[in-house]
Amino acid sequence: MTVPSVASRLGHQFADQKLLKTALTHRSFGSPNNERLEFLGDGILDCVIAAALYQRFADLPEGDLSRLRANLVRQDTLHQLALELNIGAALRLGEGELKSGGAQRPSILADALEALFGAIYLDAGFDAAAAVVLKLYAPLLDAQKPGKVLKDAKTGLQEWLQGRKKALPRYVLIEASGAAHEQSFAVACEIEDPPLRTLGKGSSRRIAEQNAAEQAMKALNA
Repeated sequence: MTVPSVASRLGHQFADQKLLKTALTHRSFGSPNNERLEFLGDGILDCVIAAALYQRFADLPEGDLSRLRANLVRQDTLHQLALELNIGAALRLGEGELKSGGAQRPSILADALEALFGAIYLDAGFDAAAAVVLKLYAPLLDAQKPGKVLKDAKTGLQEWLQGRKKALPRYVLIEASGAAHEQSFAVACEIEDPPLRTLGKGSSRRIAEQNAAEQAMKALNA
């Protein structure tokens, strides 16, 4: 897929095509790359989603709103949106990253999508960036239920065990591999009662722990 077709899928026509190209350039390709734009887009995304949740759910307390936002802006969600937009096909990656499957790596795709939000902001302002974010997130925002606020997996697992007066889970780092800027983690979630051990992977230890907890919850509720 070409770089312009990404803009078309997003629904934004760039006046400055260099911003679009930079947003789709990974650091492995060279400089300028999308790291600074990703930083900017991350802040824009947080603000837009926070405002949308605040307006939609007038009666929800801050803690519940924070959990909803965290779920919506996490890497897994951004990764899925990036896959739907087929961003990976337009990414500019270094040869090594390209050969190792970087075009499908969740962290790279999530960062690229945030970089695109930042690029749209610089190209046309906050309202334009917010419009793109809200368009992409509309189905996800519509799926949120005020009375069923999603907890992160670790919190949900802890509450499940505490409610049954059982010992809390233990998270054990199994493996950490890769360069410092592109590490991969494997973490085990171990539960004494009922005896259970699940494995989670992710680009950070926190994400790996959340994925392990999510697998544990699925097993406990099966």
